Amino acid sequence: MSYSFLRESKLYIVYGGNQYRIYTNTALSFSQTFAEDSYPVKTLHDQSKMFEGTTITKANPAVFSFSVPLTQEKDESLVIDLITDLVATNESDIESQQLKSFDIYVQTNSSTFKIQSCVITSATFDLGAKSQFLTSIEGQGIKLSRVGDESYTIPGSVQSESATRTPKLVYPVVSIDSLNMDNILSTNLQVQNNVNWTQHETLQRSLDVTDSSNAMFPTTYTIGTRVVSGTIKQYQLDTNITQFDDFSTNSNINIKAVEVGKASSDSGFWAMQLNPGMYTARLEVGDAYTQSYDFRSLDNTALGTRLTQYS
Repeated sequence: MSYSFLRESKLYIVYGGNQYRIYTNTALSFSQTFAEDSYPVKTLHDQSKMFEGTTITKANPAVFSFSVPLTQEKDESLVIDLITDLVATNESDIESQQLKSFDIYVQTNSSTFKIQSCVITSATFDLGAKSQFLTSIEGQGIKLSRVGDESYTIPGSVQSESATRTPKLVYPVVSIDSLNMDNILSTNLQVQNNVNWTQHETLQRSLDVTDSSNAMFPTTYTIGTRVVSGTIKQYQLDTNITQFDDFSTNSNINIKAVEVGKASSDSGFWAMQLNPGMYTARLEVGDAYTQSYDFRSLDNTALGTRLTQYS
């Protein structure tokens, strides 16, 4: 008997026939649940049956999350592409675009788990002051299954890895039109892909369900909305005091993650441009007065090109 430990797990992404090893920190999680439908069993002639009966015939979408340190070698570029890029399901119809779909494999010292047809629903980039730069990923997939033991051969052409992995310490550099954006405490940016899974259960299929092996699993989805938003927090000084109650509905917002030790004029290790974007400023009272800017992109149709640096 052997236990499986999170620190020994390995994450792989298979996309386009290629296999990529993705190095995560310990913030790795995945699961899938089944949906219960309850029904009353109490009848006019038997009032003692106060508990409800149940049927289980369908599964909810599988969910997963992990955090990836972004390194100097940029072996994580695939993850960035999967967050932002869309593909047309019908080349003659540009409107029928979907998120890039991929399979996830998690290998432990006793099992290999697979999540089929995954999409990324949320990604957060945290640019703390002189902190390790990473992105936190959340997503959903069709089905979670155990496909083999620790010796299972993961499909796909194995992609080469860099000989080294060098995490980056970064600090945020932000510009919003003519605002004074010095003395920044923290910055975060989130890409949200709101996915709606298509109804997948039918009466005919439900009658055939006997256990989890032939339960009804999700099949297709549509993208409802895409939101790119975040918060910038800075100290309040006499040089920016007039900005505490500002707002704009048409601004050029540029956010860079600059490597510690380099000047703020550097092009940045990672950069995102939101133009047009909106923001509202708010005052925060504490031991030291601060002010925060909540911002959002007003055009989310080409996120891949708005990410101007990281490839």
